Amino acid sequence: MSISVLLVDDQPMVRTGLRHILEDQDDISVVGEAADGAEAIEMARKLRPDVCLVDIRMPRVDGIEVTRALAGPEVADPLRVVVVTTFDLDEYVYNALRGGAVGFVLKDAGPGLLVEAVRAAAAGDALVSPAITVRLLRQLTEALTPVGKPTRQLSDREVEVACAVARGRTNQEIATELFISLSTVKGHVAAIQAKLGLRNRVAIAAWAWENRVM
Repeated sequence: MSISVLLVDDQPMVRTGLRHILEDQDDISVVGEAADGAEAIEMARKLRPDVCLVDIRMPRVDGIEVTRALAGPEVADPLRVVVVTTFDLDEYVYNALRGGAVGFVLKDAGPGLLVEAVRAAAAGDALVSPAITVRLLRQLTEALTPVGKPTRQLSDREVEVACAVARGRTNQEIATELFISLSTVKGHVAAIQAKLGLRNRVAIAAWAWENRVM
């Protein structure tokens, strides 16, 4: 089945470029475009796309608020939001991730990463580009208050898995590194989220950096 995507960006040329990249893939289709945050929220709730690709800086309602409205902690049936930004050290990106986004990509990161981010989000195994994740969280963590519950809530193996997630590893890569099955990795990730009260892999990464378990 095709992955349905809603594009949200206030620049028509950017939306056109993103549409061409995504629809060049056999398994992805763009089902709508929104030029501002308010329109994005309305369209997303109506269309229920598999993935919402959301710009950070937009008129009326910015990408952070869009993310919270569609994927925030208070949303009963959250959508999968991937944030797009021009800046790799942008505090707004961090806030969006804390607001429920499952990842983010840079506008100049290239078609491959964009497609990978959309597919990962649709599969429920969302990832952020490892280099960007590590650099962003490392620079921001010193100014942030730790979130989540204490490390003692996790087993030693779960801490290992959380650290691997924070380094941007996929489930398959974690399984290979730790010599465990893919299903076991998925079980550990689910247990980490439940024990720490976190909603997705990006939140696990943020928790690992904030609590200095890397």
